[in-house]
Amino acid sequence: MIEPLIPPEKRPGRHREVIVREVVNAIFYLLSTGCQWRALPKDLPPRSTVHDYFKLWEWDGTLERIHFTLFVQVRELAGKEASPSVAIIDSQSVKSAERGGAEIDPIGYDAGKKIKGIKRHIAVDTLGMMLIGQIQSASVQDRDGALSVLAEVRRLFPFIRKIFADGGYQGEPTATAVALNGQWELEVVKRSDKTKGFVVLPKRWIVERTFGWLGRCRRLSKHVENLTRSALAFLRLAMIRLMMRRIARLQL
Repeated sequence: MIEPLIPPEKRPGRHREVIVREVVNAIFYLLSTGCQWRALPKDLPPRSTVHDYFKLWEWDGTLERIHFTLFVQVRELAGKEASPSVAIIDSQSVKSAERGGAEIDPIGYDAGKKIKGIKRHIAVDTLGMMLIGQIQSASVQDRDGALSVLAEVRRLFPFIRKIFADGGYQGEPTATAVALNGQWELEVVKRSDKTKGFVVLPKRWIVERTFGWLGRCRRLSKHVENLTRSALAFLRLAMIRLMMRRIARLQL
């Protein structure tokens, strides 16, 4: 599925000796188990080789291209248009793990959830497939962090007409920002104050299910990366793995 999207070896130059499929397996092993780079099994390529390819594909846009191509395939196999018309937006605060050294990309504190770490801000379609993902400081409020997410959604998916969100996005500033980004309708799905326990809310359950899918990857259980771009790369890889499995199942 993804072999045609991975850049070939450079010519002229030394021939590529590493098996790229094994590099991909090693990256997915890291994603699934959450182990350290130096704890990679010996039957996989050396950790330095795997890390170099991981940083290269994150830097040159390979992961972004793979994600977008698989996203289109999933929607078409499900009988939908390639570009969605509805998006659901939400965020997830994630605790930061203890690590030594200076913080290159600073983390924050979410006073509402009492979490010190980062915030994953994503927008998904009605299938639960991620349109856009961003890594932000946990101190950024949802209505402020949504502005950059919606601007990126507008750039890549111009046919979106409606945005579903929770109560954290209500208010005049968010509505104004949505109107400036495009001819969108923002619908805030609120939870009743009288409701106790878990209740499935219309449309909002879709993005919550996506966070549940992402939680199957132990690498994403905590924020362990020193760079937010590395954390975003693993977030994309988790969705790439999910979409590859979805495509394989739909093509049976």
